Amino acid sequence: MPKLSPVQKLMRFTGHLRYILGPASSSPLDHEMTPENKQLLAQQQAASQAFVTVTRADGSSYLVPIDPKDQSLR
Repeated sequence: MPKLSPVQKLMRFTGHLRYILGPASSSPLDHEMTPENKQLLAQQQAASQAFVTVTRADGSSYLVPIDPKDQSLR
């Protein structure tokens, strides 16, 4: 059997642990959002609607504020 690298040894060890203990648990994705998360989502959506993506002819893109008086990113 060829000599294993430290990374291969670690992966093999964790594989044995998963075999014995089972896979790692994760929270379900279908639960109701908390009020804090709903508020954060609304803030992020409002912030993303304040900008528009402009694509140049060379394929690069950048964000520009929708407000024409805002010159902060131009």
